[in-house]
Order: sequence, then C-alpha cells, then structure tokens
Amino acid sequence: MNRPEQLQQHLTTFLERFTHLADQYDGTIDHSSELEKIIDEYSTFITDGRNKEAWAHLESSIVSQSSQLVEDVRKSSATCVAIMEKYRALKLLDGIADKTDYFQNIESCIEEEFGSFQVTVDSKVLMVGSGSFPMTPLLIAKRTGAEVVGIDIDEEAIKLGRSVVERLGSELPIRLENEFVERLDVTKDATHIIFSSTVSNKYDLLEQLHPLTNEQVIVAIRYGNQMKSLFNYPMREVDERKWTLIETILRPDHVFDIALYKKASAAC
Repeated sequence: MNRPEQLQQHLTTFLERFTHLADQYDGTIDHSSELEKIIDEYSTFITDGRNKEAWAHLESSIVSQSSQLVEDVRKSSATCVAIMEKYRALKLLDGIADKTDYFQNIESCIEEEFGSFQVTVDSKVLMVGSGSFPMTPLLIAKRTGAEVVGIDIDEEAIKLGRSVVERLGSELPIRLENEFVERLDVTKDATHIIFSSTVSNKYDLLEQLHPLTNEQVIVAIRYGNQMKSLFNYPMREVDERKWTLIETILRPDHVFDIALYKKASAAC
C-alpha cells in the first residue's frame, strides 16, 4: 500500500468520525471531549510535513472519487469546528475551563493577522464567520481597543457568542450580528475585514464587498492550500480589476495561512 492510498484511508476514517460526532451534537457538552480530541488529531495530521508528499501524489492524480472525499472531509471538519466552538462556549458559561491545541493554534496567529497593516484604536474591524466563541473579536478589541463587529449565519452561534462576550469582555466595543454584509452599517466604514477559513463562500463575499467598502480597506482571508485545504477553503483567483493580493502570510505549523487584499485602485 503506498502513501496516497494510506492518506485516502486516513481521510475516510476522519470523515466517518466527523460525521458521527456532528450528529451527536444536542446543545449540551456531553460529547465534547471526543470531538476536541479528533479536531486536535486532525490539526496535527494537517500540519505534519510527512504527509506532504502523499498529498502531492494524490492531488496530481486526483479522480472524482478522491475529489469528493476531499470536499466532504473539508465540509465535515468545518462543521465540527463550529460545533467545537459551541462546546467551548457552553463550557465557559457553565464555569468549566477549556483549552485545546486547536484553539491555541488559532489564537497564536492573531498578532500577525494583518501583517504590517496593524489594527489600532481608531480601526473598525469586521469579522465574517465570528462563531460561537469569538476569540478573534475578543483579542483584537482587548489588545487594541478597536471597534469589532462579528457576523455569522448561525443564530445559535451568535447567541452563544454574545454570552461569551458578556462573560469575558462586556466592556469591550464588540457587537455580534446574525446579518448579511450588505445590511451592516459598519461595512462601508470598516478599515479591516477578516474572513474565517471555514467560510465556504468567502471569495464570493469578497466580490460582493467591493462596491460596499471604502477604498482603503484591508481584507484578511484565512485559507488553506495543499494539505491545509483539507481543513480550510482554499485560496481562489480574484478579479484583478477589483482586488490586489498584497501579501501572503505563510505559517507552516498552523492550520491556515492568511492572504491580504486591498482594492486594486488603492494598491496602485
């Protein structure tokens, strides 16, 4: 058995476990430990350099069956990450401390999120896909004092997120909304926009944001290519008449990388 076949077997096993654990979620923390364990295992699997060669072989000879497996495991893992954030929020609200390797991995990237385009107290930040445990809004607001608005399509995530903010940062300038970008009052004034790596339509939303945002806005898209595309939605080409890729922040030991964009007219 060669490495690409082993990789496919691992992905099939992860998919089965993700699907099972997603089905177990019932609004309590009863199944949280098992899900946290597999997410940490998957994070390690994705960032393990020993898997790169097998992935390269698999990607170069990918067939429809393999392609569907990649799409399914990406979608399923993203669903489980969203559920794990719910578990973390529920634990916090129940007074239970929680810290997993996955969350440490995510939190360690926030300092470098915008590269040289730093967030300051005068910034207005929009987070697309803020989740049930909005650690990015919390950390940005706490460290910089900037106003942060987070949006998510999941009503339960927004409800839990608001409770987490109330518990950890009630004094911070953070607002969470179950709303679309075109309906937000902050969109036109945002200086920085962050897209979660598990937002599947982030590049479609980037296109939509072009006429809605100001000329100086900086957009950070969290993405994953190659092996990391198994855990994140990958980078896509953009309309160069509208957006310019100005920097990529590659982080080999982390589960996603970051692409920074400015409007083409502002990048000239």
